[in-house]
Amino acid sequence: MHRAGRGRTMTSKRILPAVLGLLIASAAPASAEGDRFRAFSTTAESITGDISMDDFSITFANGRSLKFAALLGDHFTVDGERVNASVYSVEDPSDPELENGNRLCGAGDVTYLASWSGGEGLTTVAVFTGDEPPESSADMCASYTYQD
Repeated sequence: MHRAGRGRTMTSKRILPAVLGLLIASAAPASAEGDRFRAFSTTAESITGDISMDDFSITFANGRSLKFAALLGDHFTVDGERVNASVYSVEDPSDPELENGNRLCGAGDVTYLASWSGGEGLTTVAVFTGDEPPESSADMCASYTYQD
């Protein structure tokens, strides 16, 4: 009887660290890389290259990135039609130099970014330079199309 009690203690001593390890591993944040998108439009190919994006930032092919301060909305007007979209404010507005010496906007620091479905298997990303959150694609300084 004494031996059975001792066996349980030894097993508990082995299992507890393993369980704690699994809990810690499952609580660790997922990859910070985000969803990857392949440049589809000529503009995306020549300026941004492939990107990765999540609710916290967008990272371009050359490693430059923009961090988002906040998600401002989940709808947006594109060519007069209201669509599901993500509209973000940029934490530190800038116009980073990207592929081939090109800039993301070329007309000032990017202050907002919006993304939406650009059709089957495509995502469109638009950038804005204004002081106020954009309400439509009419206000963008550039847009880029990617394959999901």
